[in-house]
Amino acid sequence: MPNTKNQPAVADALNALLADSFALYLKTKNYHWHVQGPRFRDLHLLFDEQAAQILATTDLIAERVRKNGAATLRSIGDVSRRQSIKDDDAASVEADAMIGALAADNRTLLDQLKETKAAAEADGDIATSGLVDGWVDETQQRIWFLEATLGY
Repeated sequence: MPNTKNQPAVADALNALLADSFALYLKTKNYHWHVQGPRFRDLHLLFDEQAAQILATTDLIAERVRKNGAATLRSIGDVSRRQSIKDDDAASVEADAMIGALAADNRTLLDQLKETKAAAEADGDIATSGLVDGWVDETQQRIWFLEATLGY
C-alpha cells in the first residue's frame, strides 16, 4: 500500500518532470523548425522524432499526478515557474550548438527522472516507478543519438 505521507513528493516530482518535458519538447521543436546547414534533413527529422517521443510522455506523466490525488500543470505560466530546462529564444543557433544543448537538456531530464523514481519508490508507488524506467530508457537513447551525432 502506498505511503500517503509521500504522495505530495511523488506529485511534485512528477509535475517538475512534466514542466521539464514540455520545456524540452518546445525547445526540440524550435530547433526542428530552425535548423539549417548541410545536415538539415537529418537533424530536422531527428529533432522531430525526439520531440514526438517527449510529447508522448506528457499525458502519462500528468495522469500519474492525478492518480496520486494531486493537481497537475494548468498553463504555460505554470510550466515556466517549475521548469529547470532553460528556453532558447536566440534568433540563430548553429546546428552543433542545438545538438549539444539538447543532449545537456536530456541529461537534466534524466536527473529529473531519477528524482521522480526515488520519490515513487519511497512512496511504494510501483506503477510510477515502472513507468519511469521506460522514460529513462527513451531519454538515454535520445542522449546517445545526440552525442553520437556530435561524435562523442
